Amino acid sequence: MKSYLNTENILRSEGGVEYHPLIPFLPESAKVLFLGSFPPQRKRWCIDFYYPNFINDHWRIEGQVFYGYRNHFVDTEAKRFKVEEIISFCEEKGIAFFDTSSAIRRLKDNASDKFLEVVEPTDIPALIARLPHLRAIVTTGEKATDTICASLNIPEVPKVNTFVSIPEMYNHNAQQLILYRLPSSSRAYPLAFDKKVTAYQNMFEMMGLKK
Repeated sequence: MKSYLNTENILRSEGGVEYHPLIPFLPESAKVLFLGSFPPQRKRWCIDFYYPNFINDHWRIEGQVFYGYRNHFVDTEAKRFKVEEIISFCEEKGIAFFDTSSAIRRLKDNASDKFLEVVEPTDIPALIARLPHLRAIVTTGEKATDTICASLNIPEVPKVNTFVSIPEMYNHNAQQLILYRLPSSSRAYPLAFDKKVTAYQNMFEMMGLKK
């Protein structure tokens, strides 16, 4: 299996600055690009891929949406996610992943967005240029949403479960891109799992990834 670890960035992370430990996951067929803020500390990972924290429900939500089973991508015995299945699934469906920050400082010893200082923002237009079929950038947190709006000159910050058009951003079919904001898959976000599933399913249906 191909490794998505960015070993060069991991090795040069020092002096309190962390460079992004993963390479962008950008299937050419992707219609949806999830952009978070930055991965959690590696001590919290159970896989070397996006949404690596076992207590984050992102992969359980996608399992429930597409397979009707929240543990479809979960190895419950090993307490990890089935990363090879996840990668194959995302390539097949056309779901891409990266983050809005390429380098950060953690102001506290946790994964909370509010304690991340952005050292180097991601070049989002460069990511978009590699995704000719992209239709939506999807965020699930306030910091990532605010960062994208500032970076792409989006005048209105979307509320949760809504979307806005991205000015002067189009795919290769001349469709205007949108920024779609979903509820966070973190268990710290106060919304029932089933309601998160419904929100994600609505987005995937709108993008044509789920019938």
